[in-house]
Amino acid sequence: MQPRTRPGGRAGAGRGSSPRGQRAGAGRAPSRPTVARRAVSPGGAAMRTRAPQPRRFTSRAILLSLVLLVLLLAYAYPVRVYLAQQAEIEAMEASQQRQAEKVAEMQARAKKWDDPEYVISQARQRLHMVLPGEKPVVVVDPANREETDPTEVPGAPKPPRPWYGKLWSSVEAADKQ
Repeated sequence: MQPRTRPGGRAGAGRGSSPRGQRAGAGRAPSRPTVARRAVSPGGAAMRTRAPQPRRFTSRAILLSLVLLVLLLAYAYPVRVYLAQQAEIEAMEASQQRQAEKVAEMQARAKKWDDPEYVISQARQRLHMVLPGEKPVVVVDPANREETDPTEVPGAPKPPRPWYGKLWSSVEAADKQ
C-alpha cells in the first residue's frame, strides 16, 4: 500500500503513526477539549438528543426594533402638525370662498342703488316718501284697530322699575333655566 500524499505533494503519516513516533493523543495540548461522545441508552442504541433552539430575538433584532420605534416616535409629531396645518389651510380656503361670494352679493346690491328707479321705490317703501305733486294716502283698517298701551309700542321709553322688581325678575329668569 502506498502512503497517502498531501496536496502539496508531501507524503503524510498514516492514521496510526505519528511524525515523532509517539502515540496518537499523547502529544495533545491539555487545553484542547476532547470530543464528547454520544449518550448511549441502556439497550446499546444511541439516544437521540435535541439540538439547542436558537434564541427567538437576538440582540441585533431588539436593537433594530428600538431604533425603528424611536424613528416612528420622532416622526409622529411632525406628521400630526403637518396634517393639522393642512386641515387649517382647507378651512381658510373655504372661508375665503364664502367671503368672496358674500362680497360679490354685496357688490350686486350696491350696484342696484345706481338705478334711480330703485332708489325711488325704496324711498316709498321704507320711508313712506312721495314725489312732489303726489298725495300720500294712509289706509286704516277699522277691523284691525286695537287699543295699544303706549308703553308697549316699540321704541317708546319704558318707565323705570324698582330695584326689587329687577331682582325678582332675575331670580325668575334663573329658575327657568
